[in-house]
Amino acid sequence: MLEKKNLDYEKVVLIGVINQEQNEEKSNEYLDELEFLAYTAGGEVQKRFTQKIDVPNPKTFIGTGKMEEVETFVKENEIGTVIFDDELTPAQQKNIERILKAKILDRTSLILDIFAQRAQTSYARTQVELAQYQYLLPRLAGLWTHLERQRGGIGMRGPGETEIETDRRIVRDRIALLKQKLQKIDKQMETQRGNRGALVRVALIGYTNVGKSTLMNVISKSNVFAENKLFATLDTTVRKVVIGNLPFLLSDTVGFIRKLPTQLVESFKSTLDEVREADLLLHVVDISHPNFEEHIASVNKILDEIDSADKPTIMVFNKIDAYKHETIEDDDLMTEKTSKHFTLEEWKKSWMNRIGDNALFISALNKENLEEFRKKVYEAVREIHITRFPYNNFLYPEYHEDLDTKE
Repeated sequence: MLEKKNLDYEKVVLIGVINQEQNEEKSNEYLDELEFLAYTAGGEVQKRFTQKIDVPNPKTFIGTGKMEEVETFVKENEIGTVIFDDELTPAQQKNIERILKAKILDRTSLILDIFAQRAQTSYARTQVELAQYQYLLPRLAGLWTHLERQRGGIGMRGPGETEIETDRRIVRDRIALLKQKLQKIDKQMETQRGNRGALVRVALIGYTNVGKSTLMNVISKSNVFAENKLFATLDTTVRKVVIGNLPFLLSDTVGFIRKLPTQLVESFKSTLDEVREADLLLHVVDISHPNFEEHIASVNKILDEIDSADKPTIMVFNKIDAYKHETIEDDDLMTEKTSKHFTLEEWKKSWMNRIGDNALFISALNKENLEEFRKKVYEAVREIHITRFPYNNFLYPEYHEDLDTKE
């Protein structure tokens, strides 16, 4: 549970399920992430409910008995918001609202709400608004009366507050208008990317909250917004970076997450174009997170969806300063050693060994091993550059420590 208390929080309850696809441990991991999402949106979790159920109830998602248990807790503790870890159908959401008399969100609507909070530029706000309308369209029937009753707070930002009286036709018209607007901006951004010249393009990618923006700040000596919350970065930031005497473009992209709403993947197409058009990917991983291997798999899945899985990639295992492994006591010999007991050195000898030189272990916050990071990036960018412009080979010698600018 998160220890930090929010003085202006909403009381929130989380609900997850245990089934064949996710056991109890996996369900708890997802709820941990859902709690961090709720905290990022401005909520404080009062209780978590889980239920073993193979097939979700078509009317209320969870069973009758568990729903009564949730209803009792919601009433006794004046809970305003109930969040499900899985996506609800419009009918389920409507039925649950009627029973609990509270705001009902699912993982998708919660992520959309966080994006609505974080969108700073006109472009990001347009992307988020489009995703919200696409999510709301099939839910219009029972949603507007609920919005009239409870306004504001988590899940209620964006079009919900201003378009309560809207009907499906107006929403569809709005979606078409937003798509046209994004197409126009997409063309402008495509032109901008084309005008960046022949510089090699490097993109920072990774799960949300792994330290991409912190690394961006350290390497580019810029001041990109970084915070220990999910989706601190929505708009892609591009900086010209020089390591030694070799210039290249470095972009910081939106973080990925498990169960990323399809509406967002579509709406943030141009943001992901920075990844598609990159010559080199720096896949940043929070190695201190207990589920970092799943995070890698989630990022690789999205890379595959946007046809970028085969790009040259350097794995950057960040936050080594925060990594802690579990220990097995001498008198606990029956405990089976698993990956959670691995030291960093043991991890390096695992599947990571197959990555070879394309695996780096750093701490962007404490600036550990950044010289090794700079050297590796320099060599990778140099190789791409001289392949593209072989006549420039003499301009960029092999990397030496004195080439780089010291902090």
